Amino acid sequence: MPVDWRELYAQNQAALADAGVRLPAPTLGSPMRAPGRSRTAAPRGPRAAGSTLVHVPPGLDPATPAAVVFMLHGCTQDPAAFAAATAMNTTADRYGFVVVYPGQPRARNAQGCWNWFLPEHQQRGAGEPELIAGIARELIGNGSRQSVDRARMFVAGLSSGGAMALILAVCYPDLFAAVAVHSGLPYRSAEDVTSAFAVMGRAGAGRTPDGHAIRAAMGERARPVPSLVIHGTADRTVAPDNARHILAQSMHANHLAAPDTRAHDPAKPGASVSARADGGLLYTHNRWIDARGALMHESIEVQGLGHAWSGGAPGGSHSDPRGPSASEAIWAFFAQAGLPRIQAGLPRIQAGATCRATP
Repeated sequence: MPVDWRELYAQNQAALADAGVRLPAPTLGSPMRAPGRSRTAAPRGPRAAGSTLVHVPPGLDPATPAAVVFMLHGCTQDPAAFAAATAMNTTADRYGFVVVYPGQPRARNAQGCWNWFLPEHQQRGAGEPELIAGIARELIGNGSRQSVDRARMFVAGLSSGGAMALILAVCYPDLFAAVAVHSGLPYRSAEDVTSAFAVMGRAGAGRTPDGHAIRAAMGERARPVPSLVIHGTADRTVAPDNARHILAQSMHANHLAAPDTRAHDPAKPGASVSARADGGLLYTHNRWIDARGALMHESIEVQGLGHAWSGGAPGGSHSDPRGPSASEAIWAFFAQAGLPRIQAGLPRIQAGATCRATP
């Protein structure tokens, strides 16, 4: 279904108005939204499922540049359900960062999925990636009363949101410092609905692009992008082996972008820890460090986890409280992986624990 850009832009402006954000004069082609202080923004009317929610922790100093985590929901979810299921706002309150939850209007996808499998949404400057990138650009500017740190802008997502998060990291490496993909798909692994279902059912069933696809999409902006991949072994919606494909693709792309850095292998992590989460599920946490000693890749494989947010709220949409907290793990990864991009003199955020677990 064609995208009605003017209507989407009007929705974005309504979200901003609800959040009390003052913006410069609007220009078509810049569909952007930004946060208000400790509030959520949502356009009124029947398209509310495509609204944007923003969480700013109470007490966050507006003058101090804060990190921002973009959270992209999965199919059948909306920003409010995703925020509740992941409890990412609680993590944000603990560590002091802003969370932005863009929403996919049902008019663009009946199930609320991000259209990661269509070529028009797999490139820079067009489609859904450009709409989301527009929010990031506005945050970097003066669209919010909360100052944000442009070197600490991150993106994460679940399922179709995980696939779209990877697209954003690939197509906008100048905006997003690192990416976390939970139960998602590799970049350009599908080109239509048929191939999307094929790769979801069996990793590698469709085309299996390597790092060259990512390197080409980045163009002159190419750089190594840190990535975290989380997946459950009991996922019956997105085949678990997609996690390894994402890692392999990202590792290859990073080596192409910076040949002098270490070439990583998904089968050979630099460090690996197996543990049991407080909720009872076993998991394996792997890490890969580059030649500079910087954290570049992580993976968390959760035994018995289905197609759900690990360590999410009990009863939440697509969440399983038995696993390690994906929200805590994602922030810990972002806090560490984002450090190499921070300019001299900018404030740094200390990383928290990667996962709450017991032996």
